[in-house]
Amino acid sequence: MARKKTRKTRSRRRRKGRRFPIPWIKLAFAALALLAAYIAFLDFQVYRQFEGKRWSLPARVYARPLELYVGLALSPSAFADELRALGYRFVSRPRRPGEVARDGSRFRLVTRPFRFWDGAEPSRDLRLEFSGARLESLGDGARRPVALARLDPLEIGSIHTARQEDRVLLRLSDVPPELVQALIAVEDRDFYRHHGISLRAIGRALLANLRAGSVVQGGSTLTQQLVKNFFLSSDRSLWRKLNEALMALLLELRYDKDEILEAYINEIYLAQDGQRAIHGFGLGSRYYFQRPVEELDTARIALLVGMVKGPSYYNPRRHPERARERRNLVLRIMREQGIISRAEEQRARTAPLGLVEAAEGTSKTFPAFVDLVRRQLRRDYREDDLTSEGLKIFTTLDPQVQWALQKSLARRIAAFGRAQPELQGAALVTSASNGEVLALAGGRRAGFAGFNRALDARRQVGSLLKPAVYLTALEQPRRYTLATRIDDGPLEIESGGELWRPENYDHSFHGEVLLYQGLAHSYNVATVRLGLELGVEAVIRTLRRLGVGGPLRPWPSLFLGATELSPLEVTQIYQTLASGGFHTPLRAIRAVLDETDQPLQRYPLSVQRVVDPVPALLITRALQLVVAEGTARSLAGRFRADAGLAGKTGTTDGLRDSWYAGFDGERLAVVWLGRDDNQPMGLTGAAGALQVWADLFRRSGVSVLRPAVPEAIEWHAIDRETGGLADNGCGDPVQLPFSTASALPEPVSCRAAPRRWLKRLLR
Repeated sequence: MARKKTRKTRSRRRRKGRRFPIPWIKLAFAALALLAAYIAFLDFQVYRQFEGKRWSLPARVYARPLELYVGLALSPSAFADELRALGYRFVSRPRRPGEVARDGSRFRLVTRPFRFWDGAEPSRDLRLEFSGARLESLGDGARRPVALARLDPLEIGSIHTARQEDRVLLRLSDVPPELVQALIAVEDRDFYRHHGISLRAIGRALLANLRAGSVVQGGSTLTQQLVKNFFLSSDRSLWRKLNEALMALLLELRYDKDEILEAYINEIYLAQDGQRAIHGFGLGSRYYFQRPVEELDTARIALLVGMVKGPSYYNPRRHPERARERRNLVLRIMREQGIISRAEEQRARTAPLGLVEAAEGTSKTFPAFVDLVRRQLRRDYREDDLTSEGLKIFTTLDPQVQWALQKSLARRIAAFGRAQPELQGAALVTSASNGEVLALAGGRRAGFAGFNRALDARRQVGSLLKPAVYLTALEQPRRYTLATRIDDGPLEIESGGELWRPENYDHSFHGEVLLYQGLAHSYNVATVRLGLELGVEAVIRTLRRLGVGGPLRPWPSLFLGATELSPLEVTQIYQTLASGGFHTPLRAIRAVLDETDQPLQRYPLSVQRVVDPVPALLITRALQLVVAEGTARSLAGRFRADAGLAGKTGTTDGLRDSWYAGFDGERLAVVWLGRDDNQPMGLTGAAGALQVWADLFRRSGVSVLRPAVPEAIEWHAIDRETGGLADNGCGDPVQLPFSTASALPEPVSCRAAPRRWLKRLLR
């Protein structure tokens, strides 16, 4: 019986033993379920972020392409500057796209292929010869004439996300095989054999580091590095490393090797350019070498690959010796792995680092202009589209004009700034015919992405509004002509119980003057009296037609510019005048392409005639006389006599603002100088802003202004003293246009008034 009892007891113990692990089994299943859920969560994160982020590309912004044709106004040095900015390499004999040879005024180059909004431009072998500052001949490699050729455009900026990441997307097929092979040889030799993590790589790295006595090789695979860059922080913790390994395995399960490698090539961080982070070999190549990645030689490829290990530590601009040692180590590995020969390794080891900086005065970033582009794009695109869809934005910016503007503004402000260190400036240059913005400066520092004064600084404009008063008068041909006599005598105006007595800048009065002289010499009193005859509302209507959209107070002081406008708004006014009376909204964008180079939107020219041809010619002639004999007459001695330049100076009370708006036959430029705190800075329009304008057009060249003359126009010689039709005795008459609807002034005999000669001599 005892044995039987013992057997029963043992049986009960065994049953109890089988039940004992059940809670642990449940716990294990729960842990497995949690792990599976966590892995599923990580898998979802990998899929969602990898699919979305790897194709998240900023919009790229391009300047106008340089179009080459016989007769183009361009100097050999300016052409060479643009080629350098584009990253063309000067060689003895060009063979590949992006290479050029120069022999004095002769050039031979192989252009890069490029996809524009209106089609693809193939690579071409071109020969060019300049004569002076013009392109004299243009032909292909066989010396056959070429009518028109177009260079790839200069990239001038990008529109990125709030993280300020920037990259140039590369397809794996676009990457030089040598770069891919070097990257794998240095960073992950087992890339095509492992499944996301490599124990062999970890062991090999550990052994290499022990031998070297320092960290010379990492054990992370390319997939792990990509996971860290895409999804994880840079914290050095066991938890992060476990997550990294799991996500690397999941990434390898979802995507093939080439997709992972392509994403890595576009994601890897290589440099910091101010607030902009440089990601990927595509942008890294342009940032360091000013050329696309497919044009890199072995030495430059090795330098980029070597920087992957530590972009800051091996930064070739800050630490050239470290970068050179790292590059040479990569070259040795490439030779050991059979990627290059020993001779190629030796040539590359002795090569310089090959870094290329923008030539002095030929910068490639124009944040103030890109700011204008971004604002105009927001009318048609969401912010997310601009920062993630890889759009290509083709703009109107002319690098040659932009560089000339930056140099002129910097030079003059530096000279004026000795007495006024707080002096600032802003300027815009447009095409007089179509309103395209060719150049824009938002401040004295060209590359500074701060307050954009060209767009946002609203300042008193002074005499710049006076042409609207005179245009309003000239649109009434039966009452006013350029020779109509107007009074510049003392004037009192009662307003709100107070008397306003406008004064001229020279604190004197000039009696009766011809209407054109009131504008040319910027006589305040004559202008106010003329404006009162016309009516404030009539002048406001003219300003609206010219392009002013903001509020305007209907006070007589408006005739003298008592309103605040930005340089952009002033440019719109003068754009209408410079184009002969056509209102054309200023535009900075020509076309937009999507990531696949398909056109999304064109920005066609919008033109509306708002000033009839006859008064448009009359006001243009008056503005030409501002330069010929008025407040801008200092320009007459700097440019050819027949240039026909037109413009208007502007000065505000206390010399707080200095303005000049002027145009030639092709371009309009508006310049403002002043202080941000609106304190006096001691410069009139003629002494300040006009000097910047003159420097700009001296650098960029002047086109003769010959405005179209309508049929209903007659030209007559007018005596400057009386406004009468001059006879042969009038020694210095002025040629003025008259509408055929106007009554001509009475003839005057200058021979009968000898006292004039004495009066002129005393003047």
